Amino acid sequence: MAARWLLLALLAAHAAALPDIIRIGGLFHPSDDKQEVAFRYAVEKINANRDILPKSRLSAQIEQIKPQDSFHASKRVCHLLRSGVAAIFGPQSAHTASHVQSICDTMEIPHLETRWDYRLRRQSCLVNLYPHPTTLSKAYVDLVKAWGWKSFTIIYENNEGLVRLQELLKAHGPSEFPITVRQLSEGSEYRPLLKQIKNSAESHIVLDCSTERIYDVLKQAQQIGMMSDYHSYLITSLDLHSVDLEEFKHGGTNITAFRLVDPEKQDIQKVVQDWIYGEKRYNRELDMGQSSNKNNLTCIKTETSLMYDAVHLFAKALHDLDTSQQIDIKPLSCESTDTWPHGYSLINYMKIVEMTGLTGTIKFDHQGFRSDFILDIIELNNKEGLKKIGTWNSTKGINFTRSYKEEYTQIVENLQNKTFIVTTILSAPYCMRKVSSNKLVGNAQFEGYSVDLIYEISKILGFNYTFRLVPDERYGSYNKKTKEWDGMMKELLDQKADLAIADLTITYDREQAVDFTMPFMNLGISILYRKPIKQPPNLFSFLSPLSLDVWIYMATAYLGVSVLLFILARFSPYEWENPHPCNGQSEVLENEFTLMNSLWFTIGSLMQQGSDIAPKAVSTRIVAGMWWFFTLIMISSYTANLAAFLTVERMDSPIESAEDLAKQTKIKYGALKGGSTAAFFRDSNFSTYQRMWSFMDSAKPSVFTTSNVEGMERVIKGKGSYAFLMESTSIEYVIERNCDLTQIGGLLDSKGYGIAMPPNSPYRTAISGAILKLQEEGKLHLLKTRWWKEKRGGGSCRDDISKSSSTANELGLANVGGVFVVLMGGMGIACVIAVCEFVWKSRKVAIEERKQKSSGKPICEAFTDLH
Repeated sequence: MAARWLLLALLAAHAAALPDIIRIGGLFHPSDDKQEVAFRYAVEKINANRDILPKSRLSAQIEQIKPQDSFHASKRVCHLLRSGVAAIFGPQSAHTASHVQSICDTMEIPHLETRWDYRLRRQSCLVNLYPHPTTLSKAYVDLVKAWGWKSFTIIYENNEGLVRLQELLKAHGPSEFPITVRQLSEGSEYRPLLKQIKNSAESHIVLDCSTERIYDVLKQAQQIGMMSDYHSYLITSLDLHSVDLEEFKHGGTNITAFRLVDPEKQDIQKVVQDWIYGEKRYNRELDMGQSSNKNNLTCIKTETSLMYDAVHLFAKALHDLDTSQQIDIKPLSCESTDTWPHGYSLINYMKIVEMTGLTGTIKFDHQGFRSDFILDIIELNNKEGLKKIGTWNSTKGINFTRSYKEEYTQIVENLQNKTFIVTTILSAPYCMRKVSSNKLVGNAQFEGYSVDLIYEISKILGFNYTFRLVPDERYGSYNKKTKEWDGMMKELLDQKADLAIADLTITYDREQAVDFTMPFMNLGISILYRKPIKQPPNLFSFLSPLSLDVWIYMATAYLGVSVLLFILARFSPYEWENPHPCNGQSEVLENEFTLMNSLWFTIGSLMQQGSDIAPKAVSTRIVAGMWWFFTLIMISSYTANLAAFLTVERMDSPIESAEDLAKQTKIKYGALKGGSTAAFFRDSNFSTYQRMWSFMDSAKPSVFTTSNVEGMERVIKGKGSYAFLMESTSIEYVIERNCDLTQIGGLLDSKGYGIAMPPNSPYRTAISGAILKLQEEGKLHLLKTRWWKEKRGGGSCRDDISKSSSTANELGLANVGGVFVVLMGGMGIACVIAVCEFVWKSRKVAIEERKQKSSGKPICEAFTDLH
C-alpha cells in the first residue's frame, strides 16, 4: 500500500515539473536579423550552462512577421501559444507589439520587449529591458547642465523624439535664451534646415533621429560648415558606436552621446565572436562590423544586446520560480478562455531578479521600469574615435572620468598645425602696419604688441595663424534695435574668424556673446588732456611760503611785542640808568627802550641780525626770549618753504579729476563711439558718471570719435577745451610720444584686455594657459616695455623729464625780482626820509639861529642846546 502511494506521488511530481523542452517564441521583422541571432545564441548559451534549468532545455520558436502587419502577427502569436511557449519575445515595431501585448495579457503569458517604449505604464504581463524615455531624458538634462548650455537647438525626426526629450524641454523652461525645436524633413535632403540653423548662429545641437540617419545628417552639416571647432552635438541614440564617424574625427567638432553597451569589453567581444563562429558552422556570414573596423572589433547594437539579456533574464527567473513551486507549461488556444496560471508569478520573478548581462546590471523598480543602470558618456576623439569620458546613473548623475590633464592634452593636440583666422584692428601699439620700402603681404605687413603676443602663444601651442583686419573698423558693440553685433564681435559670431586680438575690453555684454581668455593686460579708464600751462612766477613769490593771514598775524605780533617791551621797560626800575656814571649824585635817569628802540630791537631779532641794546630786567628778558623763540620757528619754517616755492614750477590745470569735469561745461569731453568706455558711462549707476554721460550724449557737435587717434588729435587742437576719456594703457602710449599731453586723475574703473573667440570655443583653456605662462615668465612685461617705451618713438618725453630732474633749476629774475623791488623800495624810502630829516633839521637849526641872534648867545651854544 505504501509503495502504491509513493508511486502516485512520483507520477504527480513528474507531471507538474518543467518539461524537458521549454519553448519560447521570438517575433522578428526581416530587418531584425541581428536580434534573431542573439535570441538563438542566448538559448544555446543557457542550454550549455547546467547551472540554470539543469533538467530542461530551451527551444527557440522563431517567427518572421512584417512590421505593419498586425493581423499576421496576431496569428503567429496564437500559433506559438498552441505550440506551448512559456514566453513571447519581440517584436520591435510598436504597431504590431501592441497587438501581441494584448494577446499575452489575455492569456497571461510573459511578454519580453527590448524596444523603446514611451508609455508611462507597463502592462501586467510586459517586461521591457530598454531604459524608459523619462530616465534617458534626465540623463540628457544632466549632461546639458554639466556643459552649461544656455541655449540649444533640438533636431528631431518624429514625435517620439519629442517624448524622448520632454524632460529636457521642461528643465530649460522660460528663459532669455530660448531653445529652438526643428523637425527633419521626410526625404534625405537636410541642408535647407541645417542652413537655417547655421544662420541663427546656434552652435549647440541636440540630434534625435534613427541611427541610420545620423551619418547623413552629420555629413550634410559638415558640407555647409556646421562641423567646426565651435559646434557641439549631443546624439540621443544609444548606438552611436555603430555609426562610421571616421570622416568627422579631425574636424574638431564635439560629438557626444550615451551608450548602454560598451562594445570594446572583453566579455561582449567574446559573446559576439561566438555568434560569428557559430554562424560560420552553418556557412552563414554574420556582419557585426568587424570587417570595417581597423582593430577587427565587433559592434553590437543596444537592442541586440538587450535581446540576449532578455533570454537570460527569463531563464534565471524561471529557474528561481521552479525551485519555489511546481510549474507546468501547456498549449493555449486564442479561442478559449484558458490562461497560464504561472504567468504572473514568472513576471513578478523577472521584476525582482537582479543579474548582470551585456547591458550591465538588470534590475527593475516597483513600476516595472528598468532602474540603476549605468550609461557611458562617449565623445569623438581625433585619434581613437569614440572614447569613454564619463558615466551617468539615475542616482549619482554625471561623473566625468576624464582628468583635466587628459582634456587639456587633447585640446593641445587638436591645436597642432591648425591655422586660425585672427581678426584685429589697426590701433597703436597693438597692431600697426610695418614701415617698409618693399610691398608687404600677409602677416608680414603687421607689427605691434598683439602681433608679438599671438606669435608667442603660437610658439607654445604649435598653431598657425593669419591676420585679417575687421572690415568696419569697429571693436564690437551690440545694437539693441537690430539685436546684432558689429566689428570684431560680429566676425567671431559669424565664425569668419577664430580669434580676435586687439585692445578689446572684456565686458559683461561681450562675455555673454563670445568667449574670452584670461586678461593679458589690466587697465582702467582715465582722462587724456593737455599738459597744464606753466604759471609765470609771481613778482612777490618770496611772500608765498606764508599765507596772508600769517603775515598779518606776524605783523600784529611784532607790534604787540614791541609795545609790550616798551611798557615793561618803563615799569621796571632796572631798565633806568644814569647817563653820567661819573656823577653818582645825578638825578637824571635814562631808559634805552624808547618806543623806537623797542621796534628796532624786535625787528633786529626777527631779521636774525641782533641789536646794540639789550634788556636788563627779568621781565623784559622773558619777553625778549619768547620773541627770539617765536622768530626761530617762523624764520625756519619760512626758509624751508621758500626753497620749494622758488624752485618748483607751478602748473595751472583747470581739472584734476572726473568730478572736476562733471562740475563744469566749458571743457568738452568724449570717448570712442561704440567702445567699452562709452558703454561704461552709459550703464553706470554712479551719479557723477551718469551726469557725464548725459552731457556727452547731448553735446552738439558730437564729442564722440571714431578712433583713439582722432580723440588724441582733438585734444591737441582743442588747446585745453577738450578732454578724451580712454583706456589708461592707450594714454600711457600717447604721453610717451606727445609731450604736450598728460593723464589727469586716477583710474575710474578696473578691467582687462583679453583674446576673444567664438562661443564654446574648446581652445579657451589652452590659450589662457599660454597667457598665464607668458605672464609668469615676464614676457608680457617685456612686450609692453618694447612697444610702449622703446619702439616707434617711445621714451622721448621720459628723456626730457629725466634731464630736467637731474639738474637743479636756476632761479631767474622772475623768481627773485620781488626781493630787488623791496630792496630798491626800501632804499628809496630811506633816501626820502633822510632828505626829510635833513630839511626838518635844517629848518629847526635856522629857527634856533634866529633865536640866538636875538638873544646874543653864540651859535655853538645853540647847537649844544639842541642835544
